[in-house]
Amino acid sequence: MKVGLDVMGGDFAPGATIAGAILAQKELSPTDRIVLIGDRDVILGELNRNNANPEDFIIVHAHEVIGMGEHPTHAIIRKPDSSISIGFKQLKHKYIDAFASAGSSGAMLVGAIYSVNNIQGVIRPCTSAVLPQENGGLSLLLDVGTNPDAKPDVMYQFALLGSITAKSVYNISNPRVALLNIGHEEEKGNLSSQAAYHLMKESKDFNFIGNIEGRDLLRNKADVIVCDGFTGNIVLKNIEGMFRIMMKRGLVDDYFARFNYENYGGTPVLGINSTVVVGHGISNDVAIKNMLLLARDVHQAKLSQKIKRALARVAVVVRD
Repeated sequence: MKVGLDVMGGDFAPGATIAGAILAQKELSPTDRIVLIGDRDVILGELNRNNANPEDFIIVHAHEVIGMGEHPTHAIIRKPDSSISIGFKQLKHKYIDAFASAGSSGAMLVGAIYSVNNIQGVIRPCTSAVLPQENGGLSLLLDVGTNPDAKPDVMYQFALLGSITAKSVYNISNPRVALLNIGHEEEKGNLSSQAAYHLMKESKDFNFIGNIEGRDLLRNKADVIVCDGFTGNIVLKNIEGMFRIMMKRGLVDDYFARFNYENYGGTPVLGINSTVVVGHGISNDVAIKNMLLLARDVHQAKLSQKIKRALARVAVVVRD
């Protein structure tokens, strides 16, 4: 398989992206290739600086870059020769099997929707985050920022997408799906959460166990935790902030070390017709390596195909 990498994306690109690609290339099978997408001269210069052989990679030239602060839709349209735009052209025409970037997450989402499109029946694609559990396992939290105003039927789909991902990528059998709320009782929460609960509680599409509270996020109460993107993004960044404080104070043990974003690399965009992985903007070489390995794992798990099959038999009627 071929995994495309936006070499120009991320706060520490291209140094970190090329170094991460070199690390990942050493862990991939001989039949897997990394496609480096970005300014050819910059790529060759970084490979030379790292004493890496350019023949170990495929290089696709792109002379434009989409900045973090640019409007995602405008940038995709106005910069067709950017590394992100060309990466999606490669993905659309199946020159690559997966595409990963630590660049503009907005541009990555827009590019995914307009190039490879949503899976039929998916209302809104979403992104997730891995939450390390105190028992040594992990849970998926979704959405974490893509859909700040998710409606109940959209959150129902998040539950389905998260359940399939937990099974397919993280090998969790019969994942326990919970709704993040301000209390365990069915009638708790705002109107959107209450309506989502009523949709989920009778579901045969996933194993819904009810509401969980914020204090339960890391206590192995659920394998998939569903919320709107506004709430999920606040939760995720609060956890990241606490981890940085603990690092500075020297309070990180083996468990809390698992909160380091480098370990996970990024998150797949769930609900689209291909494999797209978005990494953290501050990704270093280790995070880039893990982002590329995650893209490989998601593609090999055939996640998009499994979501398609699940949606074909979904019990809840959704809007187009």
